[in-house]
Amino acid sequence: MDRIEAVQLMEKYVTNTNLRKHCLAAEFVMRRLARHFGEDKKIWGLAGLLHDIDYDQTKDDPARHSQVGADLLAELGLPEEVVYAVRVHNEYHGLPRLSRLDKALYSVDPTTGLIVAGALIRPEKKLAAVDVPFLVNRFHEKSFARGANREQIQACTELGLSLEEFLGLALEAMQEHSEELGL
Repeated sequence: MDRIEAVQLMEKYVTNTNLRKHCLAAEFVMRRLARHFGEDKKIWGLAGLLHDIDYDQTKDDPARHSQVGADLLAELGLPEEVVYAVRVHNEYHGLPRLSRLDKALYSVDPTTGLIVAGALIRPEKKLAAVDVPFLVNRFHEKSFARGANREQIQACTELGLSLEEFLGLALEAMQEHSEELGL
């Protein structure tokens, strides 16, 4: 599946504009991490872009979120590594995150929200106004971006990255695509 087909698929199943932007942000960050680690940017990008494909169907049933999406992606013939990473990004299922791809997607998912929240509280409301020290400070404020699970973000250390390194790569990726993200 090429990127155009994957974006069309995501847009078919994900109707909320902000969630679509989250999926795009996750794709951009996953591609940046793939480049950093020398991994397959296409595979990593697909995992990021499609990880919440079932959200509209499962938003009221977290026990099904990521299972429905992974099953759909498997039926469509996506690579097993993408399917598994999507399946295990929801910790509700208690499945082990085995590969670097699995671990990256798990940490990236809440990180995009933290970064967007950081941009939105700046007067400019732009990603360009955000830097890593600002994000690290906000990361430690429990009242800031409450929905961004700090333990999940901090799992970036399983990738061999410090929080600062991880946030730097994620922010860089999102800033490079700020127009597409509307920030």
